[in-house]
Amino acid sequence: MFDDNLHTMTLSQDGSYTAYSKEYDEHYHSTRDGALNESLYKHVYPAFKIKQNLETINILDICFGLGFNTLATIYYHKLNNFTCKLNIYSPELDESLVKSLNDFRYPKEFDDFKEIISELIRSGIYSDENLHVEVFLGDAREYVKGFENKFDVVYQDAFSPSTNPILWTKEYFSDIKTASKKDAVLTTYSTALPTRIALWENGFYLYINSGENFRNATVASLVELDEFLHVDIEHKISCNPTIKSLRD
Repeated sequence: MFDDNLHTMTLSQDGSYTAYSKEYDEHYHSTRDGALNESLYKHVYPAFKIKQNLETINILDICFGLGFNTLATIYYHKLNNFTCKLNIYSPELDESLVKSLNDFRYPKEFDDFKEIISELIRSGIYSDENLHVEVFLGDAREYVKGFENKFDVVYQDAFSPSTNPILWTKEYFSDIKTASKKDAVLTTYSTALPTRIALWENGFYLYINSGENFRNATVASLVELDEFLHVDIEHKISCNPTIKSLRD
């Protein structure tokens, strides 16, 4: 059964279920924006808006959690009949959570992916002609250090900086940059100034991801983009001189 000792399922406002983590005292998704909507609008849509024309898209999903970002990516890819190959790599510290996901109440949009979920639970790897997914059970910081110039897209979706600061520091984003290609994009729900400063200090350009169906989020890129509204981070820093990036 779903791991209800440390997690409880919670219905979010878009009709999809998320889970509440007793360990981190947070939900895995915004219950207001909705679990499925958050994955699609804050991660998948902006990433594909920029990268959908690539022949192969390498994605780093931090962290796997309930698997929504990975599954929403596969869903969107199939829905649009994209021909690009998807390679998704995702670390997750909580092995018991992953092992319990066969019993999670996923949205109907994921009904065709039960085999993928089961195989990831069983072996941590799923592959077919157009898709390769790896779930690594362990420390995300150490996992990221094993890659260099690999990823086109990073979904930065760890628990919040206030509860899980180690995955939001300047040094962490330095490792993310090393693992990413020179034109990589990073998507995150966080609009916190310390997060944006940490990204900017590592050479990322910052943009606002906004829309009618969700609260503002952030897109960061190692090259300048035209698709999103630019954040004048130097101005924000000048107005908030006491706010600094998180550090290890």
